[in-house]
Amino acid sequence: MKGRLLMTIQTKRKWILLLAVLLLAAALSVGSTSLWKAEKEKRGEGYVAVVRIDGAIYGGPETDSMLSGSSGSSSEEIMRELQEARKDPQAKAILIRINSPGGSTGATQEIAEEMDKIRSSKKPIVISMGDMCASAGYWLASKGNYIFASPATMTGSIGVYMDYTNIEDLMDKVGVKNDKIKSGAHKDILSMYRPMTGEEREMLQTMVDDIYHQFVQTVADGRHMDEEKVKSIADGRILTGRQAQDLGLVDAMGNYYDALNYAASSGGLDVDHIETRSYTNSAVTLRSLLRGEAVRLSNVMGESMAGSMKKALTEGENPMIK
Repeated sequence: MKGRLLMTIQTKRKWILLLAVLLLAAALSVGSTSLWKAEKEKRGEGYVAVVRIDGAIYGGPETDSMLSGSSGSSSEEIMRELQEARKDPQAKAILIRINSPGGSTGATQEIAEEMDKIRSSKKPIVISMGDMCASAGYWLASKGNYIFASPATMTGSIGVYMDYTNIEDLMDKVGVKNDKIKSGAHKDILSMYRPMTGEEREMLQTMVDDIYHQFVQTVADGRHMDEEKVKSIADGRILTGRQAQDLGLVDAMGNYYDALNYAASSGGLDVDHIETRSYTNSAVTLRSLLRGEAVRLSNVMGESMAGSMKKALTEGENPMIK
């Protein structure tokens, strides 16, 4: 009994010591960063702020998973980074590295608004395209002062679409009927359990056309192009970086470091000694981790259930799904 108590006390001491070391390391890190910033400001030097947009763009807070990492780029996180870069007096230029297939229009417009504020503050924004910078990714790229891409970068895809799935036939096959009580005729618009009416299709087409016009106007304003010229290539087509340059959607061919050098030069910095700074939030909370794992678990369970249903349906004599 006495030995067990002694072991418990020793274990607690180890954990307390470990916690103290971690807190000390964190304090030293914060302190050294503050001293570095103060010294930079004292010397009057500056740096290029780097903001990265990787993966699909979505609205809301950042969600990370311990198993799969980040699931895309959160508009709230990107807005925070852009705002810090705008307010940072030592950030002389902002380099935005985009490697994204697109994403939510609303989330994209939130980020674009922060980019407009940076442009208004007279800080240059340089865009560096990665493997892909398409759709909503290009929407944001067009907000930059100067755009770099690689010859084989996948870009363009200027357009808008809205899809929905109808599973009436599937429901009939499994003998399941869906019914609902609704407050208005269109409350269940886009429901997968019934066909879309002609009136509803017209309503949704009007919405898509409105967002499409906003996209075209954004590109025309950002690239100083005539709207009709933008419309002639804004049919959803994917372009290579070289094709996009020929069409006026990209300024130059170059990689990340070419864009970085251009950003430094635009900000009046020494291109031979370029310093950069990012504003990513490295703090990982238990809540964010649990939220990420919950999302991942629900996705895995959903895929498993869908697979089981498909298998059961295709084992019949006359399968309807192939």
